[in-house]
Amino acid sequence: MTEPTGDGTKKGERTRQRILAAALELFREQGYEATTMRLVAERAGVALGNAYYYFASKELLLQEFYREVHTAHLAAVQPVLATRRSLEDRLRGVLHTWIDVIAPYHRFAVLMFQTAADPKSPMNPFHAQNANWRREGEAVFAQVLAGAKVRVPNDLAQELPGLLWTYRMGLLLFWMYDESPDHRRTRTLVDRTSDLVGRCIRLASNPLLRPLRKSVLATLRDVQAATLPAP
Repeated sequence: MTEPTGDGTKKGERTRQRILAAALELFREQGYEATTMRLVAERAGVALGNAYYYFASKELLLQEFYREVHTAHLAAVQPVLATRRSLEDRLRGVLHTWIDVIAPYHRFAVLMFQTAADPKSPMNPFHAQNANWRREGEAVFAQVLAGAKVRVPNDLAQELPGLLWTYRMGLLLFWMYDESPDHRRTRTLVDRTSDLVGRCIRLASNPLLRPLRKSVLATLRDVQAATLPAP
């Protein structure tokens, strides 16, 4: 295929995006495991060597997809973080914008779930290859907490961004099964649980609950040590 004319950098970016789009189409149609770089190159209309020049493996294609979704979400949440002050409002706004961003990929997420559920799959959000993506997701929730009018105990504050990211992953699973218009059921769940999460965080500051909080955090650390890759 003849490349579009124009500046070399722009031409390269167009080729890169075409390869990524072709890979996502094939992931949806044939699944992640059955998709090869050769098939991606053929669908994109580029030489196999050219495809490898931009993406050394299909795992990197998947990483690029994650990166683009995360970048889009970061841009979408800025007005929320700039204007909302209560913890519940900030959390609710961040989660609703996240649904807005991932909505076009609903069918893709459903078809890829079987592969992503495998702990050894690079599509699994807890896979070692996705550690940076996970940390960037946690950073969004750190921003949610930093701008909220809520006091958080120090020990909980260290763990809370990761816990909120895990909470979002639970919502992701619910969303994949949600066929309601505009994913209304998921949005209702976001509204209800964000209020509940906000109340739990406030209750955690109660001195009487300090032993319970420490016990829960110790348990969570044990679970994370067994399931998450080392930083």
